[in-house]
Amino acid sequence: MKRLGMIAVLLAGLSGAAYAGAGAAGADTGLAGVDVSNWTGDIDWAAVASGGGKFAFVHATEGTDYVNPRFSSQFDGAVGAGLLRGAYHLAQPHESDGAAQAEHFLRNGGAWLRDGQTLPGVLDLEDNPYKDKNGKNTCYDLSPEDTVAWIKGFTKKYRQGTGRNAIIYTTTSWWRTCTGDSDAFSAHPLWLARWGSEPGELPKSWTSHTFWQSAEKGPLVGGGNSFNGSESQLKELANPPAEVTVAGAARSRTTYRVTVSNTGPHPVTDVTVSGRAFGGQRVVRAPGCTFSGTAVRCRIGELPRGRKVTFTFTTKPKGKGAVGMRFTVGSVKLTLKA
Repeated sequence: MKRLGMIAVLLAGLSGAAYAGAGAAGADTGLAGVDVSNWTGDIDWAAVASGGGKFAFVHATEGTDYVNPRFSSQFDGAVGAGLLRGAYHLAQPHESDGAAQAEHFLRNGGAWLRDGQTLPGVLDLEDNPYKDKNGKNTCYDLSPEDTVAWIKGFTKKYRQGTGRNAIIYTTTSWWRTCTGDSDAFSAHPLWLARWGSEPGELPKSWTSHTFWQSAEKGPLVGGGNSFNGSESQLKELANPPAEVTVAGAARSRTTYRVTVSNTGPHPVTDVTVSGRAFGGQRVVRAPGCTFSGTAVRCRIGELPRGRKVTFTFTTKPKGKGAVGMRFTVGSVKLTLKA
């Protein structure tokens, strides 16, 4: 089988490098935001908004059992004041696997909402804050290989549950020490923690940061943060476009397959697959589609998030020359040669 693999996306979502054009922000640049937890207490969200705050991250969960008792009031209070809001999970990778902690996060506030006001959830990875209680080292006594596997388990489960890539909060020092400076997570927006006037060097997975925590206590409430981009980019991170990928294979001189997958966070509707055979052949079978001569047309009325549809086409070639089919799906052009 000759497989041409993934070709393109019709409408691309955002990646961790989406805001590289904004440059390396200083502490006084970027859109202001805050991060809060149970320890922050009651918050005057109207004052945060009037003070220039545009977003807030709220501590939701830790491990597989802790839930912030103030989460709902803080999370809803932020959006009620007109801020974009997101939830974060403090990783405890020595307690359970990443997938289990992602499930706990998703059940208790971390699930991304398609309301245009909710940012992707955050995986908070930092120096072990409970060394005195659990007796573990900075990296929770995990090897870099085990830590990377743990992060992959969490982010995979979160992606499955939401269609979004989790934001990763970390320091360059922790990432280098505890993951071996892994470069496997570049698709995830980076929330860099480095207190000072400059972000400094970044972990290997990233060429730019999306969020930056520059102070433990900011001028508004909780931690001081900034978004490395424009307000329209911040809103797009909360409400990204649909994302559909297209793959195809020529299984033989007479059989071709095209798969359309919804790999983004939104359901999509009215997807059309148009194809035409070449090399002197004609289409003789295309279940679920209409066809005539060399042309074929298929329509997907609705494709839910995480689902895919595969079409199989049978042709009748003439002669022994090169044959194949060309397809168009939205902006994607796909050529399958046998």
